[in-house]
Amino acid sequence: MPDAAPFLSVVSPVYKAEENVDELVSRISTELSALTDNYEIILVEDGSPDASWKKIEENCAKEARVKGLKLSRNFGQHSAITAGLQASMGEYVVVMDCDLQDNPIYIRAMLEKAREGYEIIFTRRSKREYTLLKNIFARLYFVVFNWLTETQSATANVGAFSMLSRKVVNEFCRIRDAQRHYLMILRWLGFPYAFVEVKHEPRIRGKSSYTLGRLIAHAVNGITSQSDKLLRLSVTIGLLYFCVSVAAIIYLVAMYLLHGFKEGWASTIVLLLLSTGLILMAIGVAGIYIGKIFEQVKERPLYLIDKKINF
Repeated sequence: MPDAAPFLSVVSPVYKAEENVDELVSRISTELSALTDNYEIILVEDGSPDASWKKIEENCAKEARVKGLKLSRNFGQHSAITAGLQASMGEYVVVMDCDLQDNPIYIRAMLEKAREGYEIIFTRRSKREYTLLKNIFARLYFVVFNWLTETQSATANVGAFSMLSRKVVNEFCRIRDAQRHYLMILRWLGFPYAFVEVKHEPRIRGKSSYTLGRLIAHAVNGITSQSDKLLRLSVTIGLLYFCVSVAAIIYLVAMYLLHGFKEGWASTIVLLLLSTGLILMAIGVAGIYIGKIFEQVKERPLYLIDKKINF
């Protein structure tokens, strides 16, 4: 290994990917070797329950430019990415998933685009190789997200596969948000960015570790960590409901004066259920934000490293 800092770093969080690690390292090494001999591959094992760490150890033993980080438990993909970025030394750093649905062959195009002066290179997929239902919900989520965060830049076709300059990596690592979303933080940083069009590959083996519950939690975290519009929306709904209630009271008084009292138990029950639901919804939204404040003020580390290899 040269004494100088690596020119290129690749960071990949690894979770339930023991069958992919060998091929992942091989394909990344092939692409990087064609660009420079001065590179590093950082594999961050995020508390995986399978033999992923053993595979990482084997690859680190074969090649010193392959480096392994083992987190003490599963901290989540975005914390694992942060761990890899903080450990990286490259002038340019590539972040990519370990499932090989993002093909390393596009690193060359990303580097060429970065040399044009862009600090962040996103990749944009023409087609996402997921199930139809997952694609529909992803598009729906980003419609809601863009509306709540008052932005138009987020899209389901832009994934975590990206390249960052050293300047961006350093600034990214200054962000200490407990609830992290890699792409959202990059957008917030505001550095010049560009896109490289890529083909999203089918998953060759295994399945996504994101269950429906984890996807929903990730979606809620993504929205609430970037916008407080839900809180303001709950206030707006409450105000509208109050206005409707006042109008309904005026109507009922008028009907009483004109036609006399009429029983309306069904409408009363519906009104009570509606008002109770709105109150609980507003309390729930406030509770989510309070919970995030609780997590943030504890100031716990974003991750803990159990083992390191080749650092």
